[in-house]
Amino acid sequence: MHPAALLLIATGAACSLLELPSEPGSVLFQDDFSRQSSGWDRYRDATYSTDYAGGAYRIHVLRPNTDAWANPGLDLGDARLEVDATKAGGPDDNVFGVICRYQDARNFYFFLVSSDGYTGIGVYKDGRRRLLTDQSLLPHPAVAQGAATNHLRADCVGYRLDLYINGQWVAGAAAAEWPQGDVGLIAGTYKLGGTELLFDNFSVLKAAPAP
Repeated sequence: MHPAALLLIATGAACSLLELPSEPGSVLFQDDFSRQSSGWDRYRDATYSTDYAGGAYRIHVLRPNTDAWANPGLDLGDARLEVDATKAGGPDDNVFGVICRYQDARNFYFFLVSSDGYTGIGVYKDGRRRLLTDQSLLPHPAVAQGAATNHLRADCVGYRLDLYINGQWVAGAAAAEWPQGDVGLIAGTYKLGGTELLFDNFSVLKAAPAP
């Protein structure tokens, strides 16, 4: 069986591999981060750290103008990602979110929210970061600002990328670079360092093909 044709359920009780389901809405991957062996990156240096922390997953970016991300090591096609993201420290002028169709550290799509109420969708391609929704992140009232928890949903389906915050659609974009890849979490800084995000209840569902 090809490794991509597996379902990984990472919970506090057990970690099991099953055949990958094909029905839309089926769970492809989920993690409540209660087990520190569920496969996510564990890294620390003077720039950022990514690691499990008290039943959540923590990304702490120390330096200004820096993005940091983490991946569980999957290879998926059309998917719907969901996660709860809580600002635990640092400035509201930050970014955080999820990524899909990750090829390597220089090529992937990202869905961003900021603690001061901005949202957007973009791409890292050949190491260059570019927004797909506008020239800059755009404000949206769906975002819970400050030291709050936001529920993020990102749909990567065919050539379409869509971002939902707390149940509301906030942004969409077209994308044709890659049909599949890894998923993950991302956080970043602007002028001030110290962005600290806690992620929990991460899940990836099989998405229905685009019409």
